[in-house]
Amino acid sequence: MSEHRYPSADVAAIERVIRERRDIRQFSAGQLPEGLLGRLVEAAHRAPSVGYMQPWRFVRIATSSNREALWRIVDQERMATAASLPTRAAEFLKLKIDGIREAAEVLVVALMPGREAHIFGRRTLPEMDLASTACAIQNMWLLARAEGVGLGWVSFFDPEAVASLLEMPPGSHPVAILCLGPVAEFPPVPVLETQGWGSRLPLDEVLFEDRWRAGAGGTPTAY
Repeated sequence: MSEHRYPSADVAAIERVIRERRDIRQFSAGQLPEGLLGRLVEAAHRAPSVGYMQPWRFVRIATSSNREALWRIVDQERMATAASLPTRAAEFLKLKIDGIREAAEVLVVALMPGREAHIFGRRTLPEMDLASTACAIQNMWLLARAEGVGLGWVSFFDPEAVASLLEMPPGSHPVAILCLGPVAEFPPVPVLETQGWGSRLPLDEVLFEDRWRAGAGGTPTAY
């Protein structure tokens, strides 16, 4: 047993929060507990980043007018996505894809400008700035779940429209709208799984040894 290992109860809690994390769209009335938003952003800011570039930036949407404008951008993309689906467009339109109007807090997460100057770890993989930011969001997601707070990652939007709305500088790039707030429940199974949009793949379909397994392809779509 490593001397650096956490106590078993702590390890079990980490495994539990990973297992029970959910992408939330349904929010209850109420606000976040005092100080929690700051702690969630701090958790995100402690994420690993390639070359220690810390590419993430957060914009809190504080006014109702900005929320409504952001929701309209999302709804436009919702309709465009439905039109692009080869099948199941009507079913997709029945899904609730955001909680922008109902959530206690809304944050837009963006990549900072000037990322090209950061070569360390990105010379052949420039997308590591996005990978680092995804780690930051996951940190926030796990702490939110542990605190009993819902978080939903909304990716249905035109980045240029969001950047214009928020007066973001050239070179920055919005990658996520995060909705946070109290919830009535955390579904025991992801909603998209219960509604037939996918299922959790078995481990032997994602873990190979020494080489790519012959015949293994991508995850099939449900449409």
